[in-house]
Amino acid sequence: MTHDKPEASAAAVAADLTQLRDDVARMKDALAELVRGETKSAGAAIRNAVGDARSQVSQAAGAAQDTALTAAADFERRIEKNPLTAVLIAAGIGLALGVMTKSRG
Repeated sequence: MTHDKPEASAAAVAADLTQLRDDVARMKDALAELVRGETKSAGAAIRNAVGDARSQVSQAAGAAQDTALTAAADFERRIEKNPLTAVLIAAGIGLALGVMTKSRG
């Protein structure tokens, strides 16, 4: 059975604790760097997703506007071709609305 000197054992423990402290500090720094990298990646991904969504919304709005303008132009052409029909349809719609909203008193 070997008996180490208490001073040597204490010095070995102190050295081990110092090494452990250094290892923990390096792990903390590595973890912090990993989190920073992931945060930057996530931020870039979010910015890209927002940019894509903005582009899609803009394209959808443009397509809706084009469709509405086309429908309005088509409607105007039909009115110009058949003005009497357009007036009769408008009168019929007005009459129907008047009957539906007429008070029952």
